[in-house]
Amino acid sequence: MIQLENVVQHYGVRPVLTGIDLNVARGELVCLLGPNGMGKTTLLGVMAGVLMPQKGSVKIDGMERRSSEENELAIRRKTVYLPDHPWLPKNRTGREFLIAVGGLYDVDPERLLDHVERLLKLFDLAEQGDWPIRSYSNGQQKKIALCSALVTDAPLLLLDEPFAGGLDPSGILALKRVLKRLVTDRQATVVLSAPVPELVEELADRIVIVHHGEIVGYDTLEQLRKQADCEGSLADVYQKLVHPESLDNIEAYFGDGEEGAA
Repeated sequence: MIQLENVVQHYGVRPVLTGIDLNVARGELVCLLGPNGMGKTTLLGVMAGVLMPQKGSVKIDGMERRSSEENELAIRRKTVYLPDHPWLPKNRTGREFLIAVGGLYDVDPERLLDHVERLLKLFDLAEQGDWPIRSYSNGQQKKIALCSALVTDAPLLLLDEPFAGGLDPSGILALKRVLKRLVTDRQATVVLSAPVPELVEELADRIVIVHHGEIVGYDTLEQLRKQADCEGSLADVYQKLVHPESLDNIEAYFGDGEEGAA
């Protein structure tokens, strides 16, 4: 469903992605993990077409991004990209916003109205559905943004930190279950980034670990355990692949403090 070949992305003279090769299969849920500022958001932006790489190619369902107007429009009809801090029409109601987004994706009107109602109920927004979005809390704005991605029925979802932004436990649970069902029941393809491994350990089919603009691991959790020679959780595996010095740094921190106090 997604194929990246030798993708290079720079911001000015600062390299962010360096020679990225990546393939995501149809009907797969892939999670991007990595330290802050190491390229996860940029990688999603390149997949989504909002960033044009300086080098390399990005193909969605066999069509290369920006290769032609026809291909790009076809890709956009089947793809949703939700950034970490999306723009929202604050003076519109949540319901109006969702209906407008569904209309952009040519969702059948009868199905759209029913889907909007089910999404509002799922994310505990039924009462707030006819309130202006400016009156929503941060967590509620995050939920309505997630609803706007789901209401499209798009087969490819690119989600930047969907579990962050004040999402409450019930919202996290609902999103996890919905994404898993979309992948298993409808063969949707989902690529998302997450701030912490614990949120996605039981969710992801495969995990991409990005560090300094490179992919240092891309596989199932079991295979990443073998790569890291670690039988622990995804958090343990991630720590060993990305920050193997962390435990030593913690001990050194407390050791220095104790010596200073003495």
